[in-house]
Amino acid sequence: MIYIRYERALLIYNGNAGQKDIKQALGVSVPILSSGISNLMIIQTQRINHAKELCQLYGPDVDLVIILGGDGTIHECVNGLSKLDHRPMIGILPAGTCNDFSRTLNVDQDIAIAAEQIINGESIPVDVLKVDEQFCLNFWGTGLIAETSNNIKQTQKEHFGKISYLLSAIRTMKNMDPFKYTLDIDGERMQGEALLIFIANGNYLGTNMMPFKAISYNDGVADVFIIKHTNLTLLKELFTTDITIQNNELSQEMNHYSGKSISIYTEAEMDADMDGEVYTKTPSHITVLKHHLYMIKPNEKREFY
Repeated sequence: MIYIRYERALLIYNGNAGQKDIKQALGVSVPILSSGISNLMIIQTQRINHAKELCQLYGPDVDLVIILGGDGTIHECVNGLSKLDHRPMIGILPAGTCNDFSRTLNVDQDIAIAAEQIINGESIPVDVLKVDEQFCLNFWGTGLIAETSNNIKQTQKEHFGKISYLLSAIRTMKNMDPFKYTLDIDGERMQGEALLIFIANGNYLGTNMMPFKAISYNDGVADVFIIKHTNLTLLKELFTTDITIQNNELSQEMNHYSGKSISIYTEAEMDADMDGEVYTKTPSHITVLKHHLYMIKPNEKREFY
């Protein structure tokens, strides 16, 4: 007997991804998904923001949206689904360069196993960051992180994958000066200079698990990290040492706060990075929407092969 878990589902896949890889991913995943879905609709994106439009159009009428793509495709879908009154479940088939939020949810990076995890997994509530009129899932950042994203060359990203982010960071840091900021976090104001302001909801950045144990994607607060003056060696140490529970000299280069309502002002208008996508600027106001979406993570009680 076949157990049908979902009556109607929409699978969205990135039309800009390599066609050979996408065809292979669809060929592997669709038969597995179909075993637990009665009606599966599959649509390829045709342009920027098409995934967002598809989620807005079909989201109210499906039980599940499956995203076959990377962090950018997920970002678009989150923006399409977050405005809906009826928000379907979300499952991820990781097919991008970094796949950071899928890693946060412990989704397997093998497409076949990830498809099994969607059918047999468990649903969990996930917070969403509302940034003015946009939404993001994994992080918001300005300063070094936004400039690094801006400086990534597409050909380099295609050939070197996640290493391209490191190469871009090295190039960017050589020309990056600290900027002046004002932060309001839950009514408390602070000012200073920073190289990077990073607001985290997920636990991964550039495929690397961040060492800050305070970060949680469903605790109703966002974690704010302010990195001051640094170099590449120190930046690496900062992101491999959990200063949220240790008191050492590294904490002198970083401040950590958390809050539900965060406003960021910079002396000059600056690019802002949301989930690796740079299309907004400061000032920004961020509100944590607690348990706004439900996503599928592996059922830890089951074994997947």
